[in-house]
Amino acid sequence: MAKGTPQLEWCNVRLGEDHNWWVDEVSDPVHWDVDALSIIDPRQVDHLIEAIEPLREYGFDPDVFERAFIAFRISKDLGKGRVKLQRTKESLLESDEKLFALPDIIDEENGPYADLLDHLTRLRVKLLNDLFDFEEKLTVDEVEDQIRESQNNDFIEGKSVHLFTELTAILDFMPAGYGDDDEEEAPVAGKRAKRRTANAEEEGDDLPEIDEEEDERMKNDTSLKWDEDEEESKDEESAEKGEGDEDDEDEDDGAEKDFDDEDEEEADEDDKPSRKSRGRR
Repeated sequence: MAKGTPQLEWCNVRLGEDHNWWVDEVSDPVHWDVDALSIIDPRQVDHLIEAIEPLREYGFDPDVFERAFIAFRISKDLGKGRVKLQRTKESLLESDEKLFALPDIIDEENGPYADLLDHLTRLRVKLLNDLFDFEEKLTVDEVEDQIRESQNNDFIEGKSVHLFTELTAILDFMPAGYGDDDEEEAPVAGKRAKRRTANAEEEGDDLPEIDEEEDERMKNDTSLKWDEDEEESKDEESAEKGEGDEDDEDEDDGAEKDFDDEDEEEADEDDKPSRKSRGRR
């Protein structure tokens, strides 16, 4: 449905157990089936805007994005996790207001939302082929087949696929074996990779090269160990000072001993004359 179509003016939405918002009631029940009809909340809108940023370099068209959604603002809190939304002409990409976005899925095959899915898929494929050196170029059909297989599994299990999940499946798509933390980093190619590699090489050129012999010489260079030597020197001085104090104490003890010996000798000398004088008498 085009944005100019006047039928859909408001909708009532509820917060589901999965913490996503789902449509309960619309002003145009003739064209819109609310059974498992999901709507993208302001937080998710911000996430999408951030996720499409890398695609601008590959030809992202903002108009395709804007046409794919009908914007709503909060009109009234209905309580119990339900909110009434009113349609607005504000731009999702440019407005500072917190807006809900209802994908225009009246024509699921050829409508504006279907155009957006195709647009994002092609840009994501371009980005991945630019970032990674695949043996064979990734194709749009391969990406669509892998995403469709995952969605079919959800349908088989009876799960309702939220449209935000459908969009992020494209924007976050990575081929098997790439982008996982437990996998080795994939070989990177493309203009972005070349720029990163060139910048890394330029930064490396600014650093001085040190060969093994020079590195070993620096390790053994005593002039580079002044902190350690200074500490060792202080320890040696303290040790020498301690030995010096002990020597001084020994010298003092020796001096006192000599002093006592001299006193004893003097006392003996004093005694000797007295004994002689007594003998002469």
